[in-house]
Amino acid sequence: MSSSRKKAIVRKFTRDWVGGYIAATDFTRQGAVELLDLSGKVLAISIQDVKWVCFVRDFNSGEMDNPEKFVRKNYSGRPRGEGLWLRLQLRDGDTLEGLAENGIGLLDADGFFLTPPDTRSNTQRVWLPRTSLAELEVVAVISSAAKKKPPAAAKPEEAQQETLFPLARN
Repeated sequence: MSSSRKKAIVRKFTRDWVGGYIAATDFTRQGAVELLDLSGKVLAISIQDVKWVCFVRDFNSGEMDNPEKFVRKNYSGRPRGEGLWLRLQLRDGDTLEGLAENGIGLLDADGFFLTPPDTRSNTQRVWLPRTSLAELEVVAVISSAAKKKPPAAAKPEEAQQETLFPLARN
């Protein structure tokens, strides 16, 4: 298996799912998600039917109804990573929070990637098509600690403020 295809689970709004391998980038074509299923067939699943695409560690999570294994869908506190902290409501009423990259990738025509709250679960990343969203809220912009500014260059002697109490000269 080449590294250009990743393990993924495509969840549909009908609550059924399909497991297989998806290209790491550019996996949408003409309004459909292209998936190489576990039997070796290439499937084109309409984006209108897709709730989300979960990039997973393993297909055999032990749960037939919830192979994505979303233990938590919301953050219990402030996320540790950098990016846009998003709170989403999907068309079926389901809610999900995650971190999105703070960049132009969020404006992609078909959808965008999120890092879920619990990265230790089976799901490592989630791709959400725009058609699955009912509401999107930016909770916060999280960035790294501010970098210290370099010390200001010393001013020339004449530009400095005069001393308030000059030293007495004898």
